[in-house]
Amino acid sequence: MPVIDAWMQHPTPRHANHEMFESLRRWTGMETLDKPLPVEVTVAALEAADVEIGLAAAWYGPQGALIDNDEVAAFVEQSGGRLRAVAGADLARPMAAVRELRRAVEESGFVALRVIPWLWELPPTDRLYYPLYAACVDLGVPFCTQVGHTGPLRPSETGRPIPYIDQVALDFPELTIVCGHIGYPWTTEMIAVADKHANVFIDTSAYTARRYPPELVEYLRGRGRRKVLFGSNYPMITPSRALEHLDALNLDEETRELFLHGNARRVFAL
Repeated sequence: MPVIDAWMQHPTPRHANHEMFESLRRWTGMETLDKPLPVEVTVAALEAADVEIGLAAAWYGPQGALIDNDEVAAFVEQSGGRLRAVAGADLARPMAAVRELRRAVEESGFVALRVIPWLWELPPTDRLYYPLYAACVDLGVPFCTQVGHTGPLRPSETGRPIPYIDQVALDFPELTIVCGHIGYPWTTEMIAVADKHANVFIDTSAYTARRYPPELVEYLRGRGRRKVLFGSNYPMITPSRALEHLDALNLDEETRELFLHGNARRVFAL
């Protein structure tokens, strides 16, 4: 069965070697990069798990781009169709960020925007996000963000689904919001917000299948089968490792198909 990985990135040395990821390197055994990683390495990791499409994202923070949009576009071009591009944005320059998002979507075929709130230490309700939300609605692309605690050495408060995602969904009911990293330890909040808002979804990135919280598995098996998308958070976790214990979830065929690729294909219009 084909797979779409809703949350991954092809790393640059600026990204992989950043000091804030020291805790993740300690947990996962990830190594720093002494030179750029060939795109072929990432493509091979996707192929190993039957990942048809990986949504490779840019990373922008207050100190600049760790992976910029032009780099992502180049990675996609080298991937033989295996990668699709997700834009990043510089929140500190909102109008420039809106123009850059429009350029990325309209000229380079980017399929979404992703902003990492903890990287900015600004919750998704901060006014600097709002021009980008309007642009996403206008362009017809989802807004992707992180929910839950932060593995990197940054505060976790910005990852709370309530009040932040709930309020954004109320303010922008036409905006599709994909919430990565499950929302733990606020998983029940995240499920409640996804239930409440038609255009709010959850992706499972940063967790292997055997570490999904029980309440998420129950949601996935039942009323949430059209609300949950697979994500790996490669290179921290490879898709193969993330899916290693998928059979133990006892998903029926329809749910498995929606989770692995159907929901992402619909949400991102792939």
